[in-house]
Amino acid sequence: MSLAEKLCVTAAVVFFMTGLMTGIWKYACMANSERATAPRYVDVAHRSSLLYSFAAVLLGWLAALSAFPDWLDALAAAAALSFFALAIATYIIHGWLRDTANQLRKPHQLGRRDVPPALVTAFMAALIIAEVGGSAILGIGALITIW
Repeated sequence: MSLAEKLCVTAAVVFFMTGLMTGIWKYACMANSERATAPRYVDVAHRSSLLYSFAAVLLGWLAALSAFPDWLDALAAAAALSFFALAIATYIIHGWLRDTANQLRKPHQLGRRDVPPALVTAFMAALIIAEVGGSAILGIGALITIW
């Protein structure tokens, strides 16, 4: 098994377990809410963790098929998976702090502090490049192999 595949399987397990644990948190919030709802980012953390776990499995499958060198597949997988993890962590933090219902609404908040818009824009640009770029490398590598 290549390093990229190991990274993807490990991330899938971590993301899936995070999804299950945030599901317990979500349920606890709902059980203690008059409206039977959880804070938005508790819900987002739960759902995204589960979805990213399956995305990690898909990336692992693509890495297994990839025609590219192992080092490139590992770098591509690590880039995408790192930003999946950072996104989940951000959702958990916002869920814990209950500081926003929309993390991209200005002014950007983290707890009681404002986050500079340039920092948010730079993070989102890096996320797009890492997730799309990493996934594209693994996908193209797999397509080269099968065609």
